[in-house]
Amino acid sequence: MGNNQPSARKKTYYISLAILAGMFFIFGFVSWVNSILIPYFRISCELTHFESYFVAFAFYIAYFVMAIPSGILLKKAGFKKGIMYGFMLTALGAFIFVPAALARQFEIFLIGLFSIGTGLAILQTAANPYVTIIGPIDSAARRISIMGICNKVAGIISPLIFAALILKANDSELFALIESGALDEATKNAMLNELIQRVIIPYIILGIILLLTGIGIRYSVLPEINTDEQNATDEQDNKHTDKKSILDFPYLILGALAIFFHVGTQVIAIDTIINYANSMGMDLLEAKVFPSYTLGCTMIGYILGIILIPKYISQKNALIGCTLLGLALSFGVVWADFDMTLFGHQANASIFFLNALGFPNALIYAGIWPLSIHGLGKFTKTGSSLLIMGLCGNAILPLVYGHFADQYSLRIGYWVLIPCFIYLVFFAIKGHKINSWR
Repeated sequence: MGNNQPSARKKTYYISLAILAGMFFIFGFVSWVNSILIPYFRISCELTHFESYFVAFAFYIAYFVMAIPSGILLKKAGFKKGIMYGFMLTALGAFIFVPAALARQFEIFLIGLFSIGTGLAILQTAANPYVTIIGPIDSAARRISIMGICNKVAGIISPLIFAALILKANDSELFALIESGALDEATKNAMLNELIQRVIIPYIILGIILLLTGIGIRYSVLPEINTDEQNATDEQDNKHTDKKSILDFPYLILGALAIFFHVGTQVIAIDTIINYANSMGMDLLEAKVFPSYTLGCTMIGYILGIILIPKYISQKNALIGCTLLGLALSFGVVWADFDMTLFGHQANASIFFLNALGFPNALIYAGIWPLSIHGLGKFTKTGSSLLIMGLCGNAILPLVYGHFADQYSLRIGYWVLIPCFIYLVFFAIKGHKINSWR
């Protein structure tokens, strides 16, 4: 009997990890499709670059608005039921794409994207503590890296699947014709309506899959976790028992800001790259693969993280190395101005520097999270919600980029990356050690 219990616990642990990995795959599939939605909506809804980045804004601002309510929901309903509600809201957002496409109204699409983002905010608020708490804290970065691989595999394939479903071989001529100004209003509207309605069937299918997944997880063997109980045991050796609120943990606040800047740089590197390649004369059908290259670099980073952390390099040193490399590559994006051929594409070198940013970005999130959430005791749930709020960097920073891209040029817009990485270097070296505001 005694031997059966550890083996049953081990089995539940591995099944739980597999369920969490599946969830992170779905997060990635739904999130990274934005990289192709942005240029697609820019053409079919006739938007400026700035307006098109409201796709990312509507999607990710939900993380900021809904992070605290998500924590309250999970406290009241429990983690498993909360996960089901998260999937239901994500499915609702996918279904909202149907009336949005029929009306060709960008504002209705934004409501759908906000609903998807709200569902994912609940799911991420539940999933991240699971991954951190389910095993030893010193290998948390490794588990987060495994989840990251699932997220990024989905991110590599989702723009390609979506492009295959909604783009046709002769679309380059169609886009050129629409943007030429040579068409009369009625013909142009008919073409734009046909173009935007291609999203209907893929999003109906996606909505059904999300709904079924949520119900499946609700009745799965995933254990219900109680972070309050978990944290009560942590309090015994927690030197922060005198803390009155999360504001008493400077490293947590600085960590949430680090997540804000990190995810913003990550989404800029992925979601803007198609438009950037477009601006240099590359058509959408060729440029559609660039987000997958960036995510491919991220995958390499994750795999190295799993192999090297913590056996050969500590989480902290990996974070310092990655933030410094990210800063160097960002300078490459804004300064490298020569053509080169790579993976069969002849393109400006700055595009490939943007791809390469995926590599250091892989381990930055995995490094920030454990350094920001350790030793919070009873404040772990609220701390987790605060870190999730930091994901609104995905919403704000692409708009900042889009503003500078419209005002000056798409390349000048990438200067926004530099101060973000300077702050991340500060957090990696010094910020995470600050235990008191005095």
